[in-house]
Amino acid sequence: MKGTGVIKHILKDHFAGFWYLHSGRFPESYRDHIKETVEKTIRCGTSDLGFARYECLGCEGNPLPKFVYFTCKSRLCHRCGKKYTDDWSDKQQEKIFDVTHRHMVFTIPRELRNVFYNDRKKLNELSKQVAEVFKYHNHKRSKKRGLQSGIITVIHTFGRDLKFNPHIHALVTEGALDNQNEWVNNGYIPYEFLRKSWQKVVLDLIKKWFPDNQKVNDLIDDLYRRYQKGFYVNAEKKMKNAKGVAKYIGRYLARPAIAEYRIEAYDGKTVHYWYEDHKSGKRIDKKIPVYRFLFEILQHIPPKHFRMVGGFGLYSRRSHRKAQQILSLHAFMRTKQISLVLEKKRKKKTYRQRIIESFGKDPIECPHCHRQMELVGIWHSDYGWLYHYMEEIESERRRKYGIFKPKEAG
Repeated sequence: MKGTGVIKHILKDHFAGFWYLHSGRFPESYRDHIKETVEKTIRCGTSDLGFARYECLGCEGNPLPKFVYFTCKSRLCHRCGKKYTDDWSDKQQEKIFDVTHRHMVFTIPRELRNVFYNDRKKLNELSKQVAEVFKYHNHKRSKKRGLQSGIITVIHTFGRDLKFNPHIHALVTEGALDNQNEWVNNGYIPYEFLRKSWQKVVLDLIKKWFPDNQKVNDLIDDLYRRYQKGFYVNAEKKMKNAKGVAKYIGRYLARPAIAEYRIEAYDGKTVHYWYEDHKSGKRIDKKIPVYRFLFEILQHIPPKHFRMVGGFGLYSRRSHRKAQQILSLHAFMRTKQISLVLEKKRKKKTYRQRIIESFGKDPIECPHCHRQMELVGIWHSDYGWLYHYMEEIESERRRKYGIFKPKEAG
């Protein structure tokens, strides 16, 4: 079995048994959320979650009603993850400044990964430290000018081989605003500075989390000796336009740990998948028991309300609007294009628009008269019927003729 829906099929087949035997391998604080996420993913796109019902009222062809089933909106679900990523990328195109950005990846050494496996919320504090690296660099360049860069961070917990490998993706403006609202090119940030600064802020954070712990202090000393060049930072990718930046960072936001096209086969007992090794660039094939595969993908489900994306510096809520206006004005002065200083707002695409764009077919068009079908009911698994057209008709009739609904007995 290969292709769309294979992960959902694996979850349906084996999650109950896997969870009964191995739920204890996950941190207790968010086991319930993992279970809830998986159960919602299994029910995604079925009547179990709810639906909107459409009918072509009065059509002579008497077509069957059309049901649009609700989705789970889970990060584990390929279908919902892609939609969330697309929506987020579209929204970011308004937010991201139209300047050159650098994509960087800040990694955590193997010896510290368990700290973040047991407490994922510590990764949020780690994101703040990425911003501190650039804040310190700007301060070193000029103490008087108050240089401020724009940083967007996205937390990632998996590598291509599905192992737990927490790291921070960062998009950083290749430039900064000073306290006179002038844009200053940052130039090249020394690679050695990035690595050693990142190592220092991470280890200072570990020391803060575990004060007066001799084992932790010994580990920190050992890591300074072992990683004399600092912790690994990849800072090679340069991106010149806002649209490209938004699409690139969106890929890392809400996708599951593995794309389904990488799963070659599933026979009910084992899963065969492949990945491309970072160092060698070669394809590596793995064939593992299905329970092992489930652990590898489920360990990356974040806790409920976990914040994956952070905005710092010029991208913080406090500074973003003002910085956007200043940079738009600078761009207008260079190009004289009035559109650069006008605010643009994108409307969120509807289910209907997405289906038409993807398949060229209107999902709620009547097959007989080709009119748009009418929404006649909305049913939700938690709240029951939220809307039904007959209730609306009855309500309108009562309002028109002044008929009041009789009070219930008691």
